[in-house]
Amino acid sequence: MFTKILVPLDGSELSESPLGHVVGIAKGCREPEIVLARVHYPLDNNVTETLDAKIAAELQEAYHDDIVKYLDKVAADLKKKGLLVSTAVLHGNPAEEILKYATENSIDLIIMSTHGRSGVSRLFFGSVADKVIRNSQVPVLIKPPGHED
Repeated sequence: MFTKILVPLDGSELSESPLGHVVGIAKGCREPEIVLARVHYPLDNNVTETLDAKIAAELQEAYHDDIVKYLDKVAADLKKKGLLVSTAVLHGNPAEEILKYATENSIDLIIMSTHGRSGVSRLFFGSVADKVIRNSQVPVLIKPPGHED
């Protein structure tokens, strides 16, 4: 049985598409803790170098606040369904941070979507989902784009 499920989100509808599966799995696992996570990317150095340090810090803080509000909203929707939900804001490389969080927080299952990139786009940008699948020490459930629950 899964006791702690990590659901990485990026703010897009596509990243939220596995939430129906999350609810179903959670109900079948005697209500495990669901952790919704989003990675906070640092501002690009080219941007921060052209801004006043105070303005750059304010932008970072506003971005962080937006992430927290987003996670809280998604968490509230899941809590209405009777689930135990917490949130986490991660900082850094998305795949690395997801894997690190899973290891450090006794995650039993990761459920996430993939953006469905292929060809050159996938080669150039890589895939967070691919990196998580290849390096995770726990099971990973992937919901591909375009597949209904």
